[in-house]
Formats: sequence, structure tokens, C-alpha cells
Amino acid sequence: MKTDVFIIGGGPGGAMSAMFLLREGIKPIILEQEEFPRFHIGESMTGEAGQVLRRLGLEDKMQAANYPVKHGVKVYGAEGVNSWFIPVSARSPEWKLSPGTTWQVRRSDFDGMILQESEVRGATAIRGKAVKALLGGDGAVRGVTMRHSDGRLEDIESEVVLDCSGLATFLANQRVTGPKYVGSYDKQIAFFTHVTGALRDSGSSGEEAKDNTLIFYRKKFHWAWFIPIDDQVVSLGLVVPTAVFQESGQTTEEFFHSYLPEINPGLKRRSLDIKLIEKVHVIPNYSYQVRRFCGKGFICIGDAHRFIDPIFSFGLSATMREAEFAVPHVLAYLGGKGRALPNPFAEHMVFCEKGADNLEDMVDLFWEQPFAFSGLVHRFYREEMIDAFAGRVYETEHQPSRAILAFRKMLARTREYENEDAYSIPIGSRFHPERAAIWEPNSPLPTTEDWMSSAPTF
Repeated sequence: MKTDVFIIGGGPGGAMSAMFLLREGIKPIILEQEEFPRFHIGESMTGEAGQVLRRLGLEDKMQAANYPVKHGVKVYGAEGVNSWFIPVSARSPEWKLSPGTTWQVRRSDFDGMILQESEVRGATAIRGKAVKALLGGDGAVRGVTMRHSDGRLEDIESEVVLDCSGLATFLANQRVTGPKYVGSYDKQIAFFTHVTGALRDSGSSGEEAKDNTLIFYRKKFHWAWFIPIDDQVVSLGLVVPTAVFQESGQTTEEFFHSYLPEINPGLKRRSLDIKLIEKVHVIPNYSYQVRRFCGKGFICIGDAHRFIDPIFSFGLSATMREAEFAVPHVLAYLGGKGRALPNPFAEHMVFCEKGADNLEDMVDLFWEQPFAFSGLVHRFYREEMIDAFAGRVYETEHQPSRAILAFRKMLARTREYENEDAYSIPIGSRFHPERAAIWEPNSPLPTTEDWMSSAPTF
């Protein structure tokens, strides 16, 4: 089988990539190994993620699905009383700020809906697992060997492979990319579930809107999220250092129930009468970064090359936006541009990495200096922070802003982008160079299971 563009992964990154390609007359093939619906975390969208959906003509479907409307993010301090709020916003072509809204989504429904929509619009979705990258004599990615559900292997040849495999990081684990590094948030663990009976705010808009994202801070690296995903159900999760859980000697569910009231008095008040309707899921809250995540014949999108920290819900937004950003470069490559270059997608790669660096600097300062961070949010850089929380973190959106540059100064950090090796070295506040590389160029080929087993045990 042959195709112009082969997409690994049918989640938001893959489905969005397909729909943007279809608008340009390219009919891709999407490979997805899981059956939908399936449980997935990452349910809160930034303002710009909502704008991606609108540009794809999906607003009516979002409204028809009755997804909760998000007006902003409220972050509570350790006592559960003081808080600060960042509204969802939009920017006009003249760069004027205006109020906006986005959505919270139940991922099992949302992911299935957009994958199905990509098929309706002309994409081909097939079930199976990518097992090997096909390489040409010049080292370019020429497609993928996949395994069908019946065990049969098939080579899919393509001009471009878009790796939207998320945490599986297929091309990185195939050593097609540069080295994969553990990042700066690798010592935490997240517990999460869906509940009914949680107490929400009662407003219809603004700071008190009932479907806003709430974040509850306890102390450094201890926090919880509260995300409404329909009229009755809230996604509830807590994140703590892995050592805290290990020392408790409890099961995951015991720990969740015992520690949830301890995170924050405000969250305790809101969760007195909750009932779990989903098991307690657990995942090490690791982060990672893939160097040289674009090259001849391939682009890694979203979590397939970088995961920082989920506290401000940037992951879904970054994936959706990178899917849109990649399409013009894919079209140029299909038209013959850059075929002789070592990395035809170098410009796109650095562009995406700069945006992710801006997010990382913001998250790092929140953890390292939370009181200074809240002051900067309210007093000095209000508009710049509204932009950042909306997901407007890229060069074309006046970034790095004065706020991001101030964060870097306070973190005693610089960012270098002289070449594609210099820019992507992880430098987060808890990055550990002595044990950073998950694999190096001469090490044995790792598997997804190898990567997962490198995360903290529990």
C-alpha cells in the first residue's frame, strides 16, 4: 500500500493533521491500534485549542455534543481561600484582546468523534500497530511496517510519516530521531478518576462559571485538578512526589481517598460527597524530550516528541496546534521543497520547540517561585499571561513575551537556538544531566515497554 502521508495515531494529533491535510486535497492514511472509545486523560482545552476546532468547522459538533464550556482557569492557594483567575481569551487580527470560551471534553467521546469526522471527510483509518520504520538508502523515512489485528504484517510506503503516537513516541523508540531524554518532571505520580457529586461553582460565565478548570495547590509539586466533563461528572486528579505514595504503603485507591482531602481545604469542601464512577488510574508524571524530532520524510507531533508537565493543560493544545502548523511544511515537501536537505523540516522543528520552551519556562517559574508567579500574573504581565494560558506561545504570537523573558531572568536561564542540536537540550528546573538519556545512539534499540519501565515503580 502507498500513500502521500501516513499518520501514526488516531488521537487528536492524528485526526487534526488529517483534517487539515484534507482541506489541501491530501488524503492520508491513519493507523490506530486501539479501539475507541477508550479512557484517556487530558480533558481541558486552552482558548487556542478551541480556535483550532473552529477553524476546522467543528464548533457546531462541539455544541451539539453539549461539552462543558470553559471560561477560564482558577488556581487556589494552599489554604483554599485566596485564588487567581485567568480567563479564556481570543485575539483579533489586529491583536486586540477579547473574551473567549473553549471546551472541556470527555476524551473517550471526543477522540472517537474527531477520528470519525476525519474519515467522513476522506481520510482512511486502519486498525493495527506500527512495528518498524521503513528507511531509504539516504536515511529518509519511507513508510512503516504495520501489524494487523490478525497478526499479518504489511508495509505502508509514504512520502511523509507524521508520528502522532503520543507517549508511545514511536519514531523516537525506533531511533529515527535524535536521543530521547527524561525531562524535568520525572519524580511525580498522578492519580485520577471520574466522579459525581463534586461541588462546582454556580455561575454561567467568568470567574464563577460552573465548568471552569480549578487547580488546587498545596506546596511545591503537590497539586490537584478539577475538570467538569459533563453536567454530572468531574475529572478529579492529584499529583504528588512518587516517594510520598511509596512511603504510604497504601493501594492506589486507598491513597487517592486518604490524600485527596489533604491537598487543599478548598478541594476537600468540594469533594465531601463524591462517588467514583471510574477506577483510580495511576501514571508516573514523567516528562521527556526528543531531540531532532523532524527529518527526511518525518515529523513528530505533540507528545510524540515532548511532554512537560500537565498542570496548566497545555498538552492537548500543543498537539492540536502542531498538527495545524505542520501541514504547510508537508505540502511544500510533497511539492519537492527541501528534499536534498538533511532536515527539510528544521524550520518547523525549531518553531515548535521554541513554543514548548516558553511553556516550560512558565511552568518552572510557577513551581520554583509560586508567589512571584502569582504577582506577575496579576500586577505586571496580565495580558501576556492571558495569552500564555490561552496557548499563544509561538513566535508568530509575539513570543517570547516580556513575561517569559522575565521568567527566564528569574530562573537564571537562557535559551540558545544557534543550531538544531543546541536548542533542544532539556534545561528544566529539575533536569538531571547525569541520568538524562533514556537511550543514546549506540545503545540497544529500546521498545515502548523499555521506556515505560524506566518510569518510577509503584
